[in-house]
Parts: sequence; structure tokens; C-alpha cells
Amino acid sequence: MTAPAGAAATISRVGVVGGGLMGSGIAQVAAQAGLTTIVRELTDALCERSRGAITKSLDKAIEKGKLTSDARAVTFEQLTFTTRLDDLATCDIVIEAVVEDLDVKTSLWRELHPLADQRTIFASNTSSLTIAAMAAASGRADRLVGLHFFSPVPLMRLVEVVRTITTSEHTFERSLEFVRRIGKQPIAARDQSGFIVNRLLIPYMLDAIRALENGVGSVTDIDAGMQLGAGYPMGPFTLLDFVGLDTVQLVAEVMFDEYREQRFAPPPLLRRLVLAGHLGRKSGRGFYDHSVDPPVPSRLG
Repeated sequence: MTAPAGAAATISRVGVVGGGLMGSGIAQVAAQAGLTTIVRELTDALCERSRGAITKSLDKAIEKGKLTSDARAVTFEQLTFTTRLDDLATCDIVIEAVVEDLDVKTSLWRELHPLADQRTIFASNTSSLTIAAMAAASGRADRLVGLHFFSPVPLMRLVEVVRTITTSEHTFERSLEFVRRIGKQPIAARDQSGFIVNRLLIPYMLDAIRALENGVGSVTDIDAGMQLGAGYPMGPFTLLDFVGLDTVQLVAEVMFDEYREQRFAPPPLLRRLVLAGHLGRKSGRGFYDHSVDPPVPSRLG
């Protein structure tokens, strides 16, 4: 009797499409877990950038005494970088971490489907887009899930495992097993925009911006209030700058498009900052000016 698609042995060979911030982090944790990991980027230069990001992350772990030099060497033995999509054909699972654009993602799955083994699981790291739309376009709707990692991937333990109405039980169980194998804690989420975490987190951050717009408190006072009064590890504006204001706006727009609820609508101040290129830590300025240490609140008006 032939095993159903997705019921193959434990996942041991991982493909990652996109070697940016999220993709390099996913590749790192998979390789550190002893899994053969192939990172596919569009150019050799981008492959080198991804390798450099992983090197920097591992070196930092060594400096903090969380990793040995021998473990670092073993991790790189598991890693391969390529520009060829067909190099992922024999992977047990392929995780995409490309731009948050549904057309780009569905095009990737359509291209990869005829190349990949029939048992290969496709997984999207999307933080807001519907998994069902990708599944319908993938050619293997029963073998596609969402695996939403959190940044920075090597440090954040959570992964949301998102199943659609077409995801098979075999695929879902193997995905949960894979997440645990790489040292992360999976939680099951329904295929609705934002899943669990962003469904709650995005309105929280947007409400903080509206509170600032309405003069409820300053950037520093609102941050301190949520840290010291609610026990949050960082305030909402510190978090906004860390995530990236353009990323928050994009996710909010996707969620507002699905739910049509005002709490998901990006506030005017957020839109103005993004238009000005003030995106948070990655641009040097957002709600805080990160050109000085420690950062100070930016002039916002």
C-alpha cells in the first residue's frame, strides 16, 4: 500500500527560498538542528549576503557563550547556497521567505511544483496573506501550510503553523514535528489574515499611534506605561521601530482589506512616516532617532 503524499519519513532536507532577514534566520536554525539546508537566492551576490548574515549571527552567539566554534563549523557544513530553483527538488520541505506579495508567492509555487518531489511540503512564512490562495495556485493544496516565524528567528521560539481547509493531516503533523525538531514551539492557527499574533498585535500598535495622535501621552511615556504598567518587554513605539514601520503598514493594509474593521486601518501618522522614509531602526529614524545612543524620540510634526 502506497503511503499518502506527505507521509514520508522525518524531514531532514530543508529548502529556503529568499535569504533575507527572515530566510537567513530560518536557514540558520534548520542547519543548527542538523538538517541539510539549501538557501536559494536570485543572484550570487544575494547568496553571499545571506551567508554573511548567518555568519554574523553565529559569531554573535559565540561571543555571548551560547555557541562553540565547533558547532558553528558543523552548522555551515549543513548549509548550501544556490541560485537554481531546481536544486530544491529533493527537499522534504521548502519554506518561502520572499517579499510579502501574493502574486510573487503564488508564481514561486507554480514554478516549483513541477520540479519538486510529490511528497515535498510547501510552506509560506507570510505574516498576513491568506494561505488558501497560495494553496489553490500551488498544484498541491494538501501539502501547503503556513509556517510563520518571528524575528529575529534564532532567538524567537514561536512558529504559527497555519492550515487551510485543504491541508492534509499528514502535512500538518509533519509540519508540527519539523518545527519542534528545529527547537521552536508551534501553535496552530486558522487561515485568517494576521493569524493569532498579528491579529492581536497589529491593532495594539496602531492604537498606540492613535493615542499619540490624540495627545494621550508622549512616545516615551506610552512606551514606559506599557513596559512598567503592563509588563511588556518593550513599549509599542520601540516595537514598531524594531519591526519596521513599512512592514507594519503593509500588514495592516492586508488585514484591513480582509476584515474592513477600522482598528486595522493604518493611522495617518504611520503613513506620513513611511512616506518620509522614516521606517524605524533599519532606516535610522522612526518614532525614535536611532542615530544616537540611546535613541531619543523623533520630531514627528
